Amino acid sequence: MIARVRTVDAILQQVGHFEAIRKADLRRGDRVIVATENSLYSIHVEDEGTYRVSGGWFDRNGISPTTMSISGCTWGGTAIKRDLIAARGLRLEFGNRVVTSPIREVRVIRGGARDVAGLRPVTNGELFRACYGEPAAHS
Repeated sequence: MIARVRTVDAILQQVGHFEAIRKADLRRGDRVIVATENSLYSIHVEDEGTYRVSGGWFDRNGISPTTMSISGCTWGGTAIKRDLIAARGLRLEFGNRVVTSPIREVRVIRGGARDVAGLRPVTNGELFRACYGEPAAHS
């Protein structure tokens, strides 16, 4: 019996075009905002291969912001696409092996962008509400 091995690359070729942010396309100072099904992450590009991460799991565990690597993206299994920071529908895997829920939305804010000079800083809560709306009231 011959085992079939599926890689993320092979799966993505079958799917066709998808929106992805590649590590090679980012520069120091860029920020990537990643909204998953359950959380919101802010990823600030530091030196090559190093990122300052906050939000989601890191906020819940009281370690935001933290500096680490990003392993890549998966579809929830062991196959990983190492050249990606984020892609809609995939899961982001951080260097500490934390894997997010599936990614819903990704935005890149360029570090040298002049059009963001007048913007004020926002909290993770504000970003979460902007993506998902107000939390439902429990009765």
